[in-house]
Amino acid sequence: MNFSDSVSYLLSLGNEVSAMKLGLENIRTLLNALDNPHEKYIKVQVAGTNGKGSVCAFLDSICREAGIRTGLYTSPHLVSITERVKIGGVDIGEADFARIATIIRETAEKLLADGTLECRPTFFEQMTAIALLAFAEAKVELAILETGLGGRLDATTAANAEIAAITRIDLDHQEYLGETIAEIAAEKAAIITAETQAVVLGEQSREVMRLLRKRCCEFGIEPLNDEYEPWRLLKTDHDTVKVDLSIIAWPPFSLGLTGHHQIENAQTAIQVVRALHTRGVFPFSEEGERFVVVGLKNARHPGRLERVGRYLFDGAHNIGGATALAEYVKESLSEPITIVFGAMRDKEIAEIASILFPLAAKIVLTEPENSRALNYEELLEQLPPDISRLDVFASDTVENALTIAETVTAEDGIILVTGSLYLVGDVKRILRSQI
Repeated sequence: MNFSDSVSYLLSLGNEVSAMKLGLENIRTLLNALDNPHEKYIKVQVAGTNGKGSVCAFLDSICREAGIRTGLYTSPHLVSITERVKIGGVDIGEADFARIATIIRETAEKLLADGTLECRPTFFEQMTAIALLAFAEAKVELAILETGLGGRLDATTAANAEIAAITRIDLDHQEYLGETIAEIAAEKAAIITAETQAVVLGEQSREVMRLLRKRCCEFGIEPLNDEYEPWRLLKTDHDTVKVDLSIIAWPPFSLGLTGHHQIENAQTAIQVVRALHTRGVFPFSEEGERFVVVGLKNARHPGRLERVGRYLFDGAHNIGGATALAEYVKESLSEPITIVFGAMRDKEIAEIASILFPLAAKIVLTEPENSRALNYEELLEQLPPDISRLDVFASDTVENALTIAETVTAEDGIILVTGSLYLVGDVKRILRSQI
């Protein structure tokens, strides 16, 4: 397959969420047939509801600064599917992606033909296999794996990561993970297994932390978290933080990722570095501390509080994400805001809208190009009662929604694209085509 063919084939497997089959048997069988590429490097798996992508970005930046050859696997992508697989901070090339995707497809089809596999590996399973094989071929030292959904039955869990990190847990994907925080936390805590050597826990509610610590205790693991001094980030004003790492006092500096909520994500990443250090992977000396500081400053995570001209992109798709975005808007922006909003139908739309929409002068509702997207008529039905319909516009195409937003936004205003990373990706593609 060439690159275009490989993308078409993967997309033909169905939506990565609605067509997924939770379970590890398929992906383990596939990886075994590929000679278990994930066993050729150390792995960190990051799960959680919010912040897991940011932790991955911070960690990747810090480790690359230290000269560690990293592989980074994240989802979803915004513009190109190659964004999901990074080696040394660079997206995998289209030719390599197509070549490895062909290997995965042919291996899966052979396993299906001889009856070793009962069903074809899903989009996310094959993408995970592509990433793990690409990392082995590139001879990475460390693979950083962002969990797709949940943890217990997510394809990334089949890699048996030596280090598990869990960011803040909140309600999301209840139809797959459970209706309560406890049920969702149990699904995510299941990335901690007998093979796990170290666990890092981000900030959690008391109930969730108790459950996560109990899981660690079952395997005799004492988790690392931000109670550990002198590995703390000390918050100062706005998005600036002060770092106190061991014996060196660093002056205040800004994180590469915007928003106060990134402080806890950076702290989680630092604790993962601590776990890597104890395993001889990360050189934590005075020079190592510099790597941490520079890595935190240089980290980037597209689509999360990302400013591009008058556009602000943030794929806040659940209540926790919307709350963090609202806090940033209230504290950091004074310009009039137009919100361009689209979302998947399995989200808490009314609650998210009640958090974000009162912040906007104008609101434009639209539909991302995704089979799970809610149509704009359904979005209109969930408008908060205190939002004036005179300030709300709608379109069934993202391109037309952007035209409307450009028209109704004040000259000094900001266009905030939010509600779904799929929408952020659609807008980025459209804006890129207009350059």
